[in-house]
Amino acid sequence: MLRVAVPNKGALSEAASSMLNESGYRQRRDTRELVMVDPDNDIEFFYLRPRDIAVYVGRGILDVGITGRDLFLDAEVNGDAEERLPLGLGVSTFRFAGPAGEFTSAEQLAGRRVATSYDGLLRGYLAVRGIDATVVRLDGAVESSVRLGVADAIADVVETGNTLKAAGMETFGDPILQSEAVLIGRTGENPPGLDVLIRRLQGVLVARQYAMLDYDISRDLVDEACRLTPGLESPTVSPLQDSDWVAVRSMVRKSQTNRIMDELYDLGARAILVSTIHACRI
Repeated sequence: MLRVAVPNKGALSEAASSMLNESGYRQRRDTRELVMVDPDNDIEFFYLRPRDIAVYVGRGILDVGITGRDLFLDAEVNGDAEERLPLGLGVSTFRFAGPAGEFTSAEQLAGRRVATSYDGLLRGYLAVRGIDATVVRLDGAVESSVRLGVADAIADVVETGNTLKAAGMETFGDPILQSEAVLIGRTGENPPGLDVLIRRLQGVLVARQYAMLDYDISRDLVDEACRLTPGLESPTVSPLQDSDWVAVRSMVRKSQTNRIMDELYDLGARAILVSTIHACRI
């Protein structure tokens, strides 16, 4: 039975459980449940703190897990676990920040104190670049550390930047890491059921990005229409009762759906319909 770690709370927990549900796996109904067994799919889910998931997977206690890339790297289990699939959830940027106007690059942190909740990740980043700075580990409220005199700068997850501005700080230098939720597994291991899990998750990712587009088009305009809707492999073209017309079906990116519909209509297509894709295998 495949043993999978899932975040137990927070936005990442809800997003991961939703994706697993869409992939056809049972998920807990009560957030107090710590274990969920899905016998139909021969899989078992364990709900754990996102920060601990990489440790359980790295030590081989669990087969795979869903956690943030930042938390995975911070756990320093890179040799024992590896990223298997980016999931596009919880996208964020990990960056340096300091008092407005004081820093312009990470190299200026040499000999200074940097506060963070991700000390493992930060130490690795600084070491690779040969920057000799003191890392101050904090569990929260990192933005306040500079004002309180605990640190000279910080390294933290930045979304809108509004919290930093309110504290009189600004980001500087290149981003340390572009993070998102990822599926991680034991390095070099492929337990039974993992390939199916990955394939199902990939199907959900594609289904969320694409929609199915159907339309009727004059036969002499098919080639031009198909250039607008090439699909993943090739569009499906079917004859209609009127031999001068055909029906076309193709997958298109959701973000481009309305533009493509307008262009098809201007070309001469009619009966243009868009439908949601709930699941797929590519």
